Amino acid sequence: QVQLVESGGGLVQAGGSLRLSCATSERTFSNYPMGWFRQAPGKEREFVARIGRNGISTYYADSVKGRFTISRDNAKNTVSLQMNSLKPEDTAVYYCAAQNPYKVRADQEENYDFWGQGTQVTVSS
Repeated sequence: QVQLVESGGGLVQAGGSLRLSCATSERTFSNYPMGWFRQAPGKEREFVARIGRNGISTYYADSVKGRFTISRDNAKNTVSLQMNSLKPEDTAVYYCAAQNPYKVRADQEENYDFWGQGTQVTVSS
């Protein structure tokens, strides 16, 4: 069982920035592509970003492309999400997740085996 712990959420004004982090003690962390999802009140959870095992390949939802950057440090077993130019519609609980390395689609939550508990991001207008 891979345990993931997110941090870095909070309240920020529109146009501001936040950096989310997700940490694990799992020694096989580098075996997993990692993703970020979010769930706004009254809405279904949606894909935000995903990074490959080696940290080179990245993939973003259109809604965050150009504003968010996903990165990872396999030596420290962490994955981060830098969020710039935040908008009120970015308000949500953000989750990091470990993707099943044998599944292809990065934007489908059913392809992710392990999830963090989530961290709240609130963007005020």
